[in-house]
Amino acid sequence: MDILIKNARLSDDQSLTDIAIEAGKISKIAPSIEGEATRVIDAEGRVVIPGLVESHIHLDKALIASRKPNKSGTLKEAIEVTAELKPTFTKEDIYDRAKKVLDMIIPNGVTVIRTHSEFDPAQGFTGFEVILKLKEEYKKFVDIQVVAFPQEGIFKAPGTEAMMHQAMEMGADVVGGIPYNDAPANDHIDLIFEIAKKYDKDIDLHQDFADEADHMSIEYLCQKTIDEGYQGRVSVGHLTALHALPEEKLTPILELMAKAQISVMALPATDLHLGARNDEYNVRRAVTPIRKLRDAGVNVCIATNNIRNAFTPYGNGDIFQTAMIAIPVAHLGGADDLPTVLPMITENPAKALKLDGYGIGEGNKANLVILDTKVVNDAIIDIPTRLFVIKDGRVTVETTKTVTVHQ
Repeated sequence: MDILIKNARLSDDQSLTDIAIEAGKISKIAPSIEGEATRVIDAEGRVVIPGLVESHIHLDKALIASRKPNKSGTLKEAIEVTAELKPTFTKEDIYDRAKKVLDMIIPNGVTVIRTHSEFDPAQGFTGFEVILKLKEEYKKFVDIQVVAFPQEGIFKAPGTEAMMHQAMEMGADVVGGIPYNDAPANDHIDLIFEIAKKYDKDIDLHQDFADEADHMSIEYLCQKTIDEGYQGRVSVGHLTALHALPEEKLTPILELMAKAQISVMALPATDLHLGARNDEYNVRRAVTPIRKLRDAGVNVCIATNNIRNAFTPYGNGDIFQTAMIAIPVAHLGGADDLPTVLPMITENPAKALKLDGYGIGEGNKANLVILDTKVVNDAIIDIPTRLFVIKDGRVTVETTKTVTVHQ
């Protein structure tokens, strides 16, 4: 064995177990495993989880909040500020900032990232090329899926359609889109499907990011997904407009989303910051209805979106903290709800991203995290130190924790 983890806690209602790792995979899980191992790690009853999945983040425009702040805190100004700054980005600048963010994220236990990397005729592929380079450089630490993302729209920015095809040929993993920032939204969606089908790639859209539910295209997207046979291959981020719908209008949409097998990346840190800025009283949370989506059978994930820029002027790369924000925001702290949160940053995004060999099971990839907590149900609310991160059967992060209380 390359690594033998002893006394691991995989659930709160089962005994401790051992996990054997060989050749990058989990070779055996049993109450007691004997034999020689290059390294033995005694978890001492601590929780072991699969590697965390950061399913929606923008590495190329992180860490720029101080350059030109979004003073109104609105989505409109965030888009305007970022569009103004993007032409000033150099490859070296994007590389340095994106690398810093990766170095923040990886020690927190993330082993898979889906990042939206944008381009347009004004800036070219400056950032996109950098992200593809970092994908290769960091592959021993994290698997990166790159989304070809037209932030400024496609029809609104002539020349972007050709760049979308070029991005796919350059190595993009997923076709991105932003219907609400283009016109008309349905034509934008049609074009995204055309590109995705040509290259046989999944789709991930920034969808219906608004305080009101008066210009949504989610229903069109769902029906298009079904008509094109793309069930289970489409993800959407934000989807905040759903929060403004009464039950009788929301329910049929949720049913249609479940039928289309749409995955939703909830982004509470960003959407709480930007949403409901015009509400003078009774200020709304303006976050996609996580509980209702979950209860309707929709695959719900929690992700970070942005770190320290005009869209989200805070963040430290710890997806546990983002999940912790979601707990009170979405009323997920109840006894029956709390156990559903950890899967929103592990199993659910793994399903959305179609990760092969994911999870703690024999024969699966050895991407694991040992947490400094002994209760699985407390894995989020403890925000525990990630003591060990194992990627493809190799210890990539080891954290030593020392606490001294002086009397």
